[in-house]
Amino acid sequence: MATAGPSRANATAPKFDSKNLEIKTKSIEQTLVPLVTQITTLVNHREKVGKKSEKTCKAIERVGQAVNLAIERFVSVGEAIGDNNADIKEDMFDACREARLAGENIAKLTDMTYDESGQVMSPADKSAMVRAARGLLSAVTRVLLLADRVVIKQIQAAKLKVIDSLNKIESTKTFTEFVQCFSQFGKEMVELAHLTGDRQNDLKDGKMKAKMAAARAILERSTMMLLTSCKTCLRHPDCVPAKETRNGVFVNMRRALSLIDDVINGGYAQPMQNGITTSRNTNNALQELIDLVETAKVTQADKSSRDKLQYVLDTVIDTTQDFTDSAYTSHEHRERILTLRDRARTDLRTLASVGAVLEKRPNKQHEQDLETCIQQMSKTLLDLKKQLQNTALDQASEIFRSNDDQDLLANLKQTGATGDLDRVEEHSLKFSEHSEQLQEACRLLGHIAGTAPLAISADYAENNIKSIGPQIVALATTLAIHPSSKIAKESLEVFSDTWESQVNDLSLLVKEINDCCQGKTSEKQVYLSLPRPGYIPVSKHGSTPKSIKPAKLDAEEQAKIAKLGLEMKLMTSELDAETDKWGDQDNDIFKRAKNMSSMAYSMYLFTRGEGMLKTTQDLFKQAEYFGEEGNKLFRSLKQFAAQVPECSLRTELSSLIDQIPSYCQQLLFITKSPTMGKVATFNKVDNTIQETQNLLSTISRIVPLSYTLAAKTPTPPPTSNSFDPWCSKPLHGQPKPAPPTPSGLQNEDRGDHKTDAYNAAYSVK
Repeated sequence: MATAGPSRANATAPKFDSKNLEIKTKSIEQTLVPLVTQITTLVNHREKVGKKSEKTCKAIERVGQAVNLAIERFVSVGEAIGDNNADIKEDMFDACREARLAGENIAKLTDMTYDESGQVMSPADKSAMVRAARGLLSAVTRVLLLADRVVIKQIQAAKLKVIDSLNKIESTKTFTEFVQCFSQFGKEMVELAHLTGDRQNDLKDGKMKAKMAAARAILERSTMMLLTSCKTCLRHPDCVPAKETRNGVFVNMRRALSLIDDVINGGYAQPMQNGITTSRNTNNALQELIDLVETAKVTQADKSSRDKLQYVLDTVIDTTQDFTDSAYTSHEHRERILTLRDRARTDLRTLASVGAVLEKRPNKQHEQDLETCIQQMSKTLLDLKKQLQNTALDQASEIFRSNDDQDLLANLKQTGATGDLDRVEEHSLKFSEHSEQLQEACRLLGHIAGTAPLAISADYAENNIKSIGPQIVALATTLAIHPSSKIAKESLEVFSDTWESQVNDLSLLVKEINDCCQGKTSEKQVYLSLPRPGYIPVSKHGSTPKSIKPAKLDAEEQAKIAKLGLEMKLMTSELDAETDKWGDQDNDIFKRAKNMSSMAYSMYLFTRGEGMLKTTQDLFKQAEYFGEEGNKLFRSLKQFAAQVPECSLRTELSSLIDQIPSYCQQLLFITKSPTMGKVATFNKVDNTIQETQNLLSTISRIVPLSYTLAAKTPTPPPTSNSFDPWCSKPLHGQPKPAPPTPSGLQNEDRGDHKTDAYNAAYSVK
């Protein structure tokens, strides 16, 4: 993966080769299915020998005419797409012209004809129909692939907007400017998340899906790290570790954007050498060697086969160096690996010598010797494969058994808060050693991963741990330099929780790789993207928590919830940034908007399988409180608007305020409606989150307007001494959280008081 951010020059796609008909998405494949079915019907009729009846010929004619009519409608859409996209217009019109001609040709070939006696003649021969069908499928596929380029262009345009916003954020010098830039960045991230999520679900190649999932996960997690690291840098502009942390986040996000480019524009081809796939993955090399050994039964281990066997064995031995050189590999595992490697060398020498003899003097005895050698070497390679799996999985299991992460992070936070730089350095060394051990575990897991998507996930897990570790150390140093800085403390908390989330993902990955090694396969690959668990914890409406029954989400449902959740999270970030401008933090508008942001954030955490909302019933109850709090905010806003002099801003504010009751009523109606079954529950979750977003979006527009009018109005916004966070209603018997305290984007340092949602997210693991 590239280390530099993508530039505008290389952000555009390479020139599209419309003659390359490789289909990479499921949507294109599914679009072609009905056409393939109809064409198959036409071609199969040519298989039947003998004269066709008039009834059969009419049926064939109807199918041909239906194909032609469908193609005419299809190419009209394609031409409209071409008219709106100049860069593909020429190719699109050319492909549409071919498709139209092919459709007309199909119709002609299936037309009923009569001989001189008036008898129906059989339609065209099979070869003519096959040629026409091939031409039609080729042209239609070209049209679909060209239309797909429009989708890719949309992703690239959204990506460029995110890059521009990142560049603006990087150059900001003031808190006010940063708030504006980050708000715009959030909107553009939502658009990119929608487009890349759809693309991820549409891709056929599991490797491409895994890469897109990795890129999206990096961008999603980096959003909060970008917010807090930039705030820390603005608060402490002369602090070098703070700048290093912030710069590291920018680098990671730009790498993820480059990875998106790689997925939408490129392919995934392994390099080849001497006709053999070269790979740093030990599992792949071992499997290739096992296959070559089996092939020796047919090739009789000739010179060419012996050369290939030696080359691949050298590759296997080279990749196992990561296992034997690791400081965390036990002595027993290392010795076992070395023994099996030596045995594999010996077995290959024996097999090669028998093959050489057999090549010169073929006889039955030598063939039997060759068979024995093949069996022996196959057994040795399988033993080596199992030993490597045990080594990697044991090393990962040892890390999770020790569970050192929380203690190491707690020590860094504590020593940083006391300003003890020497102790911070001491604990940083221990944390760095732990980080290296995790990276080693990821590297070995990647070697034994039985599928390419799992290997890719392990690779990016290693990269993420490698990048986040030094950032945590730098933030601990920043806090030690400025021990009274609340904003530095908040940033360290956010990065620490991101670390724990990454380690949690790694534990899930270890389980998947272990299942794969044991031959356990699931019906559908679950990638480590939002929501990570891949299920909705369903509880029947009105039931107790004992009735929880996890319901597995399919890929489309998972992506939909993921997109809604991410959009809600970015809305809460935008709303928090706007409320942080308020100087008077005792008024109802500020408090209720901040509290609603906290509630919405906890609902976002639910889409990730995190936080204190454990079931759908918890989600619906939280949304109910959210709607009730919206009604209370409406009353406070009405009281405030009545005190504002007539002006255009007041008119706009009143219009927005009047939208709140309908959103609240709709939300309360949805949350209280009964449901039964997975599909109905999922739809209710979907509608609940969407309606929450509608209300949150309106409030996000109201808060800055209220702030502007409050600054111009001598009468302050309403205050209330009876304000009670979370509507004074604890969730399922849990203690009521403390009132949320805002993160400050002001020049004074009050930046790391977290909202309840953050506390919920970071304490529940």
